[in-house]
Amino acid sequence: MIQRIYLIVPVTLLFFLISACEGVKKKTEKAELSIHIKADPDMLNPVNYNETGSANILRFMFQGLIDVDYKTLELVPVLAESRALVEKTTDGHLKFTYRIRPEAKWDNGSPITARDVEFTIKTIKNPKVNDPQTKPEYEHLVDFVYDKDDPLKFTIVFDENYMLSEVHSGDYSVLPEYCYDPKGLMKGFTVKQLTQEKEKLAEDAKINEFANDFNSEKRMREKEYIGGSGPYRFQEWITGQKVVLARKENWWGDQLPGTNMFLEANPSKLTYRIINDMASALTALKAGSIDIMPGIKPKDFSELFTSKKIKENYNTYTPPTLTYHFLGLNTKRPVFSDRKTREAIAHLIDINKLIETLMYGYARPVIGPISPSATKIYNSTIKPYAYDLEMARQLLSEAGWKDSNADGTLDKTTNGIRKEFSIDFLYTSGSDYRKQTGLILQEEARKVGIRINLVPQEVSVFIENCKKHNFDIIYAGWSSPPILPDLKQVYSSESTLNNGSNFCSFGTVESDSLIDAI
Repeated sequence: MIQRIYLIVPVTLLFFLISACEGVKKKTEKAELSIHIKADPDMLNPVNYNETGSANILRFMFQGLIDVDYKTLELVPVLAESRALVEKTTDGHLKFTYRIRPEAKWDNGSPITARDVEFTIKTIKNPKVNDPQTKPEYEHLVDFVYDKDDPLKFTIVFDENYMLSEVHSGDYSVLPEYCYDPKGLMKGFTVKQLTQEKEKLAEDAKINEFANDFNSEKRMREKEYIGGSGPYRFQEWITGQKVVLARKENWWGDQLPGTNMFLEANPSKLTYRIINDMASALTALKAGSIDIMPGIKPKDFSELFTSKKIKENYNTYTPPTLTYHFLGLNTKRPVFSDRKTREAIAHLIDINKLIETLMYGYARPVIGPISPSATKIYNSTIKPYAYDLEMARQLLSEAGWKDSNADGTLDKTTNGIRKEFSIDFLYTSGSDYRKQTGLILQEEARKVGIRINLVPQEVSVFIENCKKHNFDIIYAGWSSPPILPDLKQVYSSESTLNNGSNFCSFGTVESDSLIDAI
């Protein structure tokens, strides 16, 4: 199950960091594992969920037709026998034909068939199912065609050739129809109907009855009403304490050893321990009551190595995450309308110093939103802006900035109005490394005559200001799924409108045309 994109969007990008820290206890293969999570998942409904904590648990209970291998970042078949056979029709439609693995079975022993896949797509498209974050990905999925001779084979049709069509043809959690629609309420509808007549069908009694049941709390957290084809079944959820998954004894994937990572499952039980205070979580880790702890802060991760007990009992990993941090300049602010001014700010940032002092070396500089892990599309020949105060001074001078009143701060006169180079640096309160980044930039900027004011904000306020383009500089970060990046969400001029994700208003006619071409 490929995870969705979660909060991110720059546009005048100055630097990016990719980082991750994780501690894993040394255990035997069939061990019961205790995994730290910071908060309760929002739900265990594989269609309606909307946060990463839920996604990390759901991926052990549900499976898609395809998924992305964590090491290669390539699509691999999971429920499907192979990746889709892709055909382009004369009218420009794309057809993706799959066949379900014959070994794939539901928990009641019945085979997973094309009917379950169609039911899942109809669930996503049901106009009353509470999945607004998911529906847009499937707007162009317009039809589902059964193979008349094989109940395991089917074709999914898209009405346009889009770069992520193959991903969207199979990246959803396939649901058992018998479990999620015991009354057969959705059987009378087709994918084509739900695509073409969604407004009309929103008033249909069966559509509403199904959606009310599917959206209900029992489908979010009661084990009798939650089940998928994955290796683990939902066993228990005690709010604020733990979520427990138990391995299925006769799971179908055991028949296909060595096929791929999604058909392997070793621990007999996964217990997600909910500890929202990181200091308490680290104490539990050191005491040995937590086996796996992802997302440890770089400083805390470095200090773990001073513990002999940690060294003896835990393996530690620092895998690259598909996450980047950035400083974004609001290009619609007059102070940043000039390219040379923006480049001057970039030359004030010592990326290597930030990585060493704030990330303790657990990060790397990159030149844009594409992860270096994606070796086929990452351009390693582009070099980041170098830390260079003299170059910054030169660029500022060329952009017309000077200290006309000798007060130590640069200024510029436009249309008879003199404006001091004083700007605000917005970041989320409670983030030490974002604050420290601001302090470092503030000092470097002072050296060239720029005054920077640090403005910490609560997360909700910060996000609202980003969406409204109400800032000078922001420190933010994005995390994305391991699929080809659709740059339109963040870098297209269209995304500056209607609370879109292009916070910094990046974009020209030329860049927009390149994004559309991709």
